[in-house]
Amino acid sequence: MPNAPVIGTTRPAEVVARENGLTIGNARKLFATPEGGVVKALDGVSLQIRDGEFFVMLGPSGCGKTTLLRAIAGLEVLDSGEIYLGRDRIDSLPAYARPVNTVFQSYALFPHLTVAQNIAFGLQMERLPKPEIAARVEEMMALVRLDGLGGRLPSQLSGGQQQRVALARALAKRPRVLLLDEPLAALDLKLRRGMQDELRRLQRTTGVTFVFVTHDQEEALSLGDRIAVFSNGVPVQVGTAEEIYEQPVNRFVADFIGESNFLAAEINDDGDFRVADGPWRELSEPVLPAMDGTVTLAVRPERLVVDGTAPELVRGALAEVVYMGTDLRIRVSLADGTSLAIRVSPPFEQLHLTPGAEVVVGAEPSHLHPLAGER
Repeated sequence: MPNAPVIGTTRPAEVVARENGLTIGNARKLFATPEGGVVKALDGVSLQIRDGEFFVMLGPSGCGKTTLLRAIAGLEVLDSGEIYLGRDRIDSLPAYARPVNTVFQSYALFPHLTVAQNIAFGLQMERLPKPEIAARVEEMMALVRLDGLGGRLPSQLSGGQQQRVALARALAKRPRVLLLDEPLAALDLKLRRGMQDELRRLQRTTGVTFVFVTHDQEEALSLGDRIAVFSNGVPVQVGTAEEIYEQPVNRFVADFIGESNFLAAEINDDGDFRVADGPWRELSEPVLPAMDGTVTLAVRPERLVVDGTAPELVRGALAEVVYMGTDLRIRVSLADGTSLAIRVSPPFEQLHLTPGAEVVVGAEPSHLHPLAGER
């Protein structure tokens, strides 16, 4: 009779990924200003980045995302806090001793070295045997699809090819974590989207943890397994692209990620609401109103309709209709002065939208998201 399986020896992959990943604990970093003040670049940041995850840090300039990336790399020293990779604390280690590598926005390629020599540089610094270096360079060039270009100089490559060389050089040392500081910012839109696909492929192929910094919302949504939205030195929301887009925790996230309408709604004792002079409606999720009995509702333009297929929310005057090819961008003015942005998907020819006409704006309850503590 075969041995019975040992119960409880298999640990969930999710737990293992967390324990082997990056853990940032209460990280703080202050910078002095020329005026004698202090800027809190990192204001007590705590994050858990899973092993093998494509993690994106998103936010406007000055929000702290690049400072945290540099602290992980060892290029910035924290004032306080801890950084662990698995069970090993790394914030006390010099940059060269950390099992991480960084790809910068500027690529930072050596202009006098060929593609192959650029990729080999870090391996030579580690004094690896020449045959191993040659094999690793060949492997990396195949990985980033630069076969046959090893003898070229960076100046003989396109921007996208130079970015691939930078990626190959960083991955050649087989880091546990690859840090990417807005690496696609210098590329044009079409090339940038192509490189986004390339980055996803590389991350899935290698299984290396990618930590990617960007201020581009579309880039973050398309790349990240999870996204941390930063503001004023802290991540205000961490979640999947769908969670952050569909369930923003506050007005900043709702406004920063994509486009949102913000509606002041009146709440009665039964928990029903209405916008302006619209009909009373039920919310799909409970909400605690502000002291004045109002709440702010966030709703995406593509979730509003003017074709009668959703319950009435409010009525208004059609102020603008713009044909965008893939959709119509329309704007509706309400009696209280609020302007609603609405995206109408095709077919829209039968709607006969005439500027100045009254329209009924509808929305499903599940698409109206109350923002806690917002007015």
